[in-house]
Amino acid sequence: MGSIVGAALVSHHPGLMQSEEFRLKMGNGRDSDLIAGFGRLRERIDAVKPDTVVILDSHWFTTGYHLYDAGAHFSGNYVSDEMPWYLHDQPYDYRGAPELAAACQAVAEERGVKGLAATHPLLPRHYATVNIVKSLNIHEKVLSVSNCQNCQSEEFLRSGEVLGEAIRRSDARVVLLASGALSHKFSDINWVQKNPRIFDPENVSSPENAASDREAIALLQEGRHDVIVDRFPTVYRKIPWEGLGGHYLQMVGAMGGRDCRAPGETLSEYENARGTGNIHMWFEG
Repeated sequence: MGSIVGAALVSHHPGLMQSEEFRLKMGNGRDSDLIAGFGRLRERIDAVKPDTVVILDSHWFTTGYHLYDAGAHFSGNYVSDEMPWYLHDQPYDYRGAPELAAACQAVAEERGVKGLAATHPLLPRHYATVNIVKSLNIHEKVLSVSNCQNCQSEEFLRSGEVLGEAIRRSDARVVLLASGALSHKFSDINWVQKNPRIFDPENVSSPENAASDREAIALLQEGRHDVIVDRFPTVYRKIPWEGLGGHYLQMVGAMGGRDCRAPGETLSEYENARGTGNIHMWFEG
């Protein structure tokens, strides 16, 4: 019987892929704490010894279906169409988890959830997966799960339930990584930063969004996923969280939904990235 041995909310923002020299300059002499946070998260992952990492990819936008990437192996050289002037020539080479993808489709069909294992060999990569694989030195098998953009919060939770059941029916030891930000409102193109350290929360898109993020972090630290889930349709979806919160909702759906009480351990400072709110948080399985 398979199990979820740990989970995390993890930032993937592209600025973390720039050189240390550039990050230090933008950080007013101090690097982003999310960089050190990747090391802390890797330690938590190593401690629970997974064989599979499921990445809930907030950049893999799909329509009409939740998709599970069923490739057996992925290799290539990633270039971002969003910001190719610096997020380019990122080599990747990692194993997939096709059996788990197929199991997700089977459970989805049983439960009347629109979920499919995607098998096309030319399916593109997204940096919400590639950046995480690189930053966490992931050598385990990887299953990327899409973010279906025409879903309500409840449908993301049901997708997570499918994932959780498929894991239980497998023999896999799984860590779930919800790859994305909290509040996700970008600063305008000609925005002038308020704090000389670009990563400082003072530079988040609005004081209201930063306050909402901090409140959500406190609730997650207490394991109050029920409050977060209940607030999603009226609060966090309207801010909105990245990808309408699909990365988090699918993660927590796999862990019991609003009944989940796993407390969150903060593994980084709360930081700004182009107006968005970012943090790494770990949850025991």
